Amino acid sequence: MDPSVLVLPETLCLLMVLSVCGCLLLGFPVAFTLAGVSMLFAYIGTFFGVFDLSFLTAFPQRIFAVMTREVLVAVPLFVFMGVMLERSKVAEELLDNMARAFGSVPGGLAFSVSIVGMLLAASTGIVGATVVTMGLLSLPTMLRRGYDKGFACGSIAASGTLGQIIPPSIVLVLLGDQLSAAYQKAQFDMKIFAPDTVSVNDLFAGALLPGLMLVGLYLLYQGIYAVVRPEGTPAVPRDKLAQEGSGSLWPDLVTSLFAPLILIIAVLGSILAGLASPSEAAGVGAIGSLMLAGHRLGRRLGRRPDGSSDGHRDGCKDARHRRTIMTGFFALIALLALGSFFDLRIQRSRIGAMDWAMISLAILLAAVLARGVFAAVRSTYSACDKTDHAGTTGRVSVLEDVGRQTLNITTMVFVILIGASMFSLVFRGYQGDVYIERFLSDLGGGTMGAVLLVMAVMFVLGFFLDFLEIIFIVVPIVAPVLLQMDFGGEPMSPVWLGVMMGINLQASFLTPPFGFALFYLRGVAPNTVRTMDIYRGVLPFVAIQILALFLLWTFPAIATWLPNRIYGG
Repeated sequence: MDPSVLVLPETLCLLMVLSVCGCLLLGFPVAFTLAGVSMLFAYIGTFFGVFDLSFLTAFPQRIFAVMTREVLVAVPLFVFMGVMLERSKVAEELLDNMARAFGSVPGGLAFSVSIVGMLLAASTGIVGATVVTMGLLSLPTMLRRGYDKGFACGSIAASGTLGQIIPPSIVLVLLGDQLSAAYQKAQFDMKIFAPDTVSVNDLFAGALLPGLMLVGLYLLYQGIYAVVRPEGTPAVPRDKLAQEGSGSLWPDLVTSLFAPLILIIAVLGSILAGLASPSEAAGVGAIGSLMLAGHRLGRRLGRRPDGSSDGHRDGCKDARHRRTIMTGFFALIALLALGSFFDLRIQRSRIGAMDWAMISLAILLAAVLARGVFAAVRSTYSACDKTDHAGTTGRVSVLEDVGRQTLNITTMVFVILIGASMFSLVFRGYQGDVYIERFLSDLGGGTMGAVLLVMAVMFVLGFFLDFLEIIFIVVPIVAPVLLQMDFGGEPMSPVWLGVMMGINLQASFLTPPFGFALFYLRGVAPNTVRTMDIYRGVLPFVAIQILALFLLWTFPAIATWLPNRIYGG
């Protein structure tokens, strides 16, 4: 008997997906699970005559295609920027000064958490680090001031996940890369052989207004809560806030806001203005974060192992070193501004006198920048912490630790991406994409039913899987099908779909009982905070996320207006 009649390909396809989910839930490494299970089912399918092993010959080309995607260069650079800013205590200083500024208002500490979460999301984009940092710094203060435990935990967890949707975000970089390939495939399937493209720039522009809308909804809820339950959000007397500060409030606040705001303008502004690609802007962000961290850590130069110094001599040395770094940082900003107004390319047939002058100025600024970068490297390499992240005693160089964390995170992302490429290759070898297309097309409710089903599946998967697995596994399978459907009489916008998926993933990170942000916060919360307090506090913010999805569904222009305005289309 022919073995192919015993096992249908769709059955093996479904079993492969269930096997991957089961292995992930058992705690097996993601990348090796994806690749290993896919290889196993490829050989099983070959045995039963329902899979052709020649499909696997395309795998090396897929790996090469992944490694040559220029947009993915932004991933390690954005990771470096986020980790460096987290280690340089930018969040700590921001939270402290924001609390001093708004703490005297009922609910002011919660407002501070949301605003700082927004700024950190736009300058770091690392969800876990943001939730942990704000949980360590803000939660004890809010509890000590008499804030409701649930409200405080919900504000911190929700604000910490804004890095999922507010650009520049690693989630948006990876989601944009996958949507770009899915959009091209959808158009080829529709016999459009001169396809439009969607880029990470488009997704950044599309996510900006929905992200700000989400922050506004958070602040609105916190304001209403403060009015309805003032006993759960007490104001802090101004005299106590003044006693806690170490200097003048407004100069300290402006100084702490300077670093993230300049980075946001330099990185996100250069992308939206068309001056730089995400990879180039990520390079600016990495260098900028290195210099800002070097400036903050410069005080540690010249210190003895016990933390003492030689007084005036070391003070002058530190001040001179930090001036060098800041001069280099301003040179970086000047180079960006110069590049936006003048053509600095040398390989041209004709260069005018003004252009030569600006090119010479750019070379001078580059030399100043290089000197500042060298000083920042020296500061971050010389500055040490007494313990490393494993809790062992020792002196760990900040630059060394940031480099190690960046390498670990980046390696994890790319190894998962390679494993997901094997999974999608075998899945398509079983014609799984055809089965998904038929299922969604035959589903009652048309486009609305298909999108709602996909969103529900992604929402549930977010309880158990990290955003990387969802992006690399689910998006390549369902996005090409959805992007062939009409939405409101027009072709579905890939930017709108990407923003909907991003906010959906963010909501799943908050939803009890398995939301990842809840585990991050539970790990750093005091023992007086119960797990049920965290669950109770995040539920209103989950409702806000669902409201945001409903508003995006009703008014797609919230996501599509800005990219159309900037890039046309």
